[in-house]
Amino acid sequence: MSLLRPIAALSLVAASALVLTACAGDAAPAATESTPVAAEDYYPVTVTDMAGNEVTIESADSVAITDNRFFQLAADWDLPVTVAPRDLMSPNNPLKDDEAILNTGTHREPDFEQIVAADPDLVINGYRYGGDTAQGVKDAAPDAAFVDTTGPEDQSADDYVVESLTLMGEIFNKKAEAEELIDQFHAAVADAKDAYDPATTVLGLVTSGGEINYSNPADGRGASIFFSLLDLTPALESEGTSDHTGDSVSLEALAQSNADVLLVLDRDAAFEDDQNPPALELINGSTALASLPAVENEAIYVMPGDYYLTEDVFAYITVLDGLAEVFSGVEQ
Repeated sequence: MSLLRPIAALSLVAASALVLTACAGDAAPAATESTPVAAEDYYPVTVTDMAGNEVTIESADSVAITDNRFFQLAADWDLPVTVAPRDLMSPNNPLKDDEAILNTGTHREPDFEQIVAADPDLVINGYRYGGDTAQGVKDAAPDAAFVDTTGPEDQSADDYVVESLTLMGEIFNKKAEAEELIDQFHAAVADAKDAYDPATTVLGLVTSGGEINYSNPADGRGASIFFSLLDLTPALESEGTSDHTGDSVSLEALAQSNADVLLVLDRDAAFEDDQNPPALELINGSTALASLPAVENEAIYVMPGDYYLTEDVFAYITVLDGLAEVFSGVEQ
């Protein structure tokens, strides 16, 4: 929108190029040792969730988390997670294969009976499990404190990171850890801004099913968050959607954008799809895109392979660090 473990910053720069290809599992810089999970005498605690609801949490001995943006945080903070959609977890998250955590599957066909069986006393719910699915979660855990992590539609990425991490810190008595991660995020934003020249144009792309699609700067999947955070200059301002596979725009139109930098979400990589070529191979193999300055100068940044599954603050920091490195090598 995953705290305070040693994290390797992404830096896969070819010896004579600026192509950065992010690997799954890269994350934020190292931080201080985490404090223990909240002691019993910390509760009850009352918080205001992302939807503006006041929620009193009596205990957090059994936690259901359905919002994938907090799975790494749960692992890093050693939270007592008893049920979650493990199918939506990154393969790099140690909780994914933890059979002690009941698996609700994906948001498309959630198994609410697993929530009933876990009988959590706290639910952290949102993102893919929002909308009508959220009601199913509530019905499966009627006695649990229900924390909604879905913020306003027009909420900025910066506000989301600050508010969501502050909220999690309040819930689990991890305020210092939350503040430190927020500081890391803001430092990564500042570094990327410092490295960026507004004369550098950026084009967002999504590769999915072996196709190269467009990610618009306003709300396109993957890239738009960084256009907003860094005030990037779009190479193409064609209208688009927030569709998870991007929008179909002709390769010729993409080529005519003359983008200096490509910011790419490889959706297939999240599912370890070997049937479709990696994003970098697709782009470099495209005759239509060969004349793009970004391709000619190898100024292509591909997000971490598991970005589509995580989309958390760790992924944001990794991308910001990678973009800072790309921007610093672009000549105008």
